[in-house]
Amino acid sequence: MLFLQVVKAASFSAAFAADFSSKNIHLLKIPYNYNPGDDRDTVILPIVNQPAPLTGEYNIFKKRLDSLKRDVPLDYNEYVQSYIEIYARNREEMGRVLGLTKYYFPIYEKAFKDAGIPDELKYLSIVESKLDPYAVSRVGATGPWQFMFTTARLYGLNMDDYVDDRRDPIQATYAAAAYLKDAYQEFGDWLLAIASYNCGKSNVEHAIDKAGAADFWSIRQYLPAETRGYVPAFIAVTYLMNCYAHHNIIPQACDYALKTDTVLVNKYVSLGDVAQVLNIDVRALAMLNPSYKRQIINGTAALPRRMVIPQVDKSKFGVLYDALNNSNLQVTAPVVMHAAYAEKKTDSHPLYHKVRRGETLSDIADLYGIEVQDLKAWNHLHGKKAIVGQKLKLRETADEPDQEATPKHSHNYITYIVKRGDTLSGIASKFDGASVEKIKSLNGLKKGQLQPGMTIKISKG
Repeated sequence: MLFLQVVKAASFSAAFAADFSSKNIHLLKIPYNYNPGDDRDTVILPIVNQPAPLTGEYNIFKKRLDSLKRDVPLDYNEYVQSYIEIYARNREEMGRVLGLTKYYFPIYEKAFKDAGIPDELKYLSIVESKLDPYAVSRVGATGPWQFMFTTARLYGLNMDDYVDDRRDPIQATYAAAAYLKDAYQEFGDWLLAIASYNCGKSNVEHAIDKAGAADFWSIRQYLPAETRGYVPAFIAVTYLMNCYAHHNIIPQACDYALKTDTVLVNKYVSLGDVAQVLNIDVRALAMLNPSYKRQIINGTAALPRRMVIPQVDKSKFGVLYDALNNSNLQVTAPVVMHAAYAEKKTDSHPLYHKVRRGETLSDIADLYGIEVQDLKAWNHLHGKKAIVGQKLKLRETADEPDQEATPKHSHNYITYIVKRGDTLSGIASKFDGASVEKIKSLNGLKKGQLQPGMTIKISKG
């Protein structure tokens, strides 16, 4: 029999908060240089090299920001003004974001209150993703809070074939709150905590050492270029989300159902089937459940999964309950290997993979049970193609391939990893008896084209 429990949104958030707290997430020994989006580019953050000069309205903007200031400093200067102007020009986009805040901000405010951190940090998610749970940066940071895969795991989020908790606004927000609280306890300054969310704690620490000071504006010049603008952008967004009327920004209607119920389900169920039973658009249901990658609720008896539905008349719960217990609506769950075996398999796979002809990044990721976006991030790949012969890291902890290292030997040949700027003639000159033709013949290089990261064979003698 299907277990179906209806939980009000507020009580579920409290239950989740208790469970999340029980994991002692804020006490995890996170590597010091970790940040939620390591090596990522913030989805919508422009870089300002030349700030706009302050105008005669300086006092007006400053007074407005001063009136908003609570726990987090909201300083006003030419950098903040530049970002106010950038965001204010995008009236339609900011109006759409204002509409989305009606759904997301109550979730954020509850999580931040539970974590004991300032409410105004909720505006950081707008800088990160424009409140888009499906946002993915160039290097794979995902969700409204733009977590990278490994950091998300360290903060208790789950990613597998069916679920990506980085997209879940509740769970990702509790993880973001845990990180920001950790950072504030480290630096004792909210602007520095915000900066570290973008570039990592170690970069902030190095900047503090170089500047001999411990406030954002003093260390700003020593931070990465994106982070220099990240904090001013946060202040600018905070300003516009409160003072939008002064800039002719009109909040748009929110497409999400603002009144919802939460259902816990212990079987595999399709969102499409649920939408049909409730007579609602499946897209509307999927928007409330963005973490389900296949639009399948993958609940089990041991771990019921949460499904958010638009608030419906109580009479429909009986219909939903009956329908979900109908075997025709249930999705067959996959065969799951024993946990110990799965862990052993993950630990035993190699550190690197050499790309073969015809392989795609998706093929390689599936082969080793990893995410494509992490494969791209670990190997600094920006495109979708895998280069034949390239040596790819399969773990974040794998050392970078040493392109200058002594080549590895086999019985009949030695191997060499191509580095940027290498030519066939240049490589041939490094090895006795080698020639361009021999290298081309041994490696099947018809056109002699080389790509950094390729491993080529060089005949002995």
